[in-house]
Amino acid sequence: MVSATVGRSAVLGAVALSLLVVPAQAATGEKGAAAALPAPDTAGVDGVLRTVRTQGAPAALARIDDRGRSHLISRGVADRGTGRAASTADRFRIGSVTKTFSSVVLLQLADEGKLDLDAPVNRYLPKLLPSDAITVRHVLSHRSGLYDYTNDMFAQSVSGFEAVRKKVFTYPQLVALSLKKPRVNAPGAAYSYSNTNFVVAGMLIEKLTGRPVKEAYQNRITGPLKLRDTFYVHPDTRIPGRFARGYLTPDRSGDPLVDATEQTASWAQSAGAVISTAKDLNTFLAALLGGRLLSAARLAQMERFTKVDDTTAYGLGLRRRDLSCGVSVYGHTGAVQGYYTYAFATKDGKRALTAVATTSNNGKVLNALAGALEPAFCGKSAKQRRGPALVERDADIAPASPAR
Repeated sequence: MVSATVGRSAVLGAVALSLLVVPAQAATGEKGAAAALPAPDTAGVDGVLRTVRTQGAPAALARIDDRGRSHLISRGVADRGTGRAASTADRFRIGSVTKTFSSVVLLQLADEGKLDLDAPVNRYLPKLLPSDAITVRHVLSHRSGLYDYTNDMFAQSVSGFEAVRKKVFTYPQLVALSLKKPRVNAPGAAYSYSNTNFVVAGMLIEKLTGRPVKEAYQNRITGPLKLRDTFYVHPDTRIPGRFARGYLTPDRSGDPLVDATEQTASWAQSAGAVISTAKDLNTFLAALLGGRLLSAARLAQMERFTKVDDTTAYGLGLRRRDLSCGVSVYGHTGAVQGYYTYAFATKDGKRALTAVATTSNNGKVLNALAGALEPAFCGKSAKQRRGPALVERDADIAPASPAR
């Protein structure tokens, strides 16, 4: 094994780039496979992280794993109080990337014959939902029409967060919040992102396995893949081990950042409460897309996408992003108070990127961080696309204020 490291650091702008070289796997020749791509443009990714920092994130980090080579880039401070430099090894809250974990568990149960994706949710959770027309597939693809309770919960970002920071919800309580509002569309009629869907997913996991979601993740994903830095600690408020603190941007310009690191994340649970690292998320996506977690038939169903906009589509707990070089990447985005995450990989899983910013409720940071995908997967030929501005309310947990 040969390794080379280049780095420089400063208290408010630490950056380390390292390259770990091991023998590459054989090329598959498949369109969108890692072997067919140009080399990652690490300077381009670093440029994105610099922009993220100037837009208000205390820290930004990215890790690219590419057929045995790892590129590690970090900037800023993991803790504004101590000034400790951020590292790609830091743990963080992954927000809605949790949804992919939940979807994998349910798809494994479908592989085992314990779940029919086209059956009504009410077959497994009697009388939970107001219509037997809402199927498991509708829930996993955000086509159930169920209202997203976080729209009201976080209408005011800081006060809404502080009201639930230490609160512990049950799954039925969260579903009840959703059912206070009319459905946004008929089941199956249209894509409409709602965290309620993946609260229902958590209830299905616990009903079908007879065990807590935490154990399902451990027994089916994190244990077999040896993801030693991935945890579901709900309702504990702490992130174990070494972590980057997350800071919520207030709604009112000029107000100080709010340290949102400690929270139960009980309002999210199976929709967004997992903690992980960039390395573990890349490993997870590589295993999923490489066919190690699901049968080929079930993975194909997960990758049956509904168009969201000109560059994005949604499958079963899985996003697709179409890039300027003609490559599509697969994974999920995450937004939880204090953290934004982009975790995506090529269709064969052999090149993966996880990029993180340690703030939220900041539209400029959210949109800037999305720019890491192009240089990571399209290399120096990448062209930054001007798609529709991303807003947390339309994409993940914790609605964002307009871009600042």
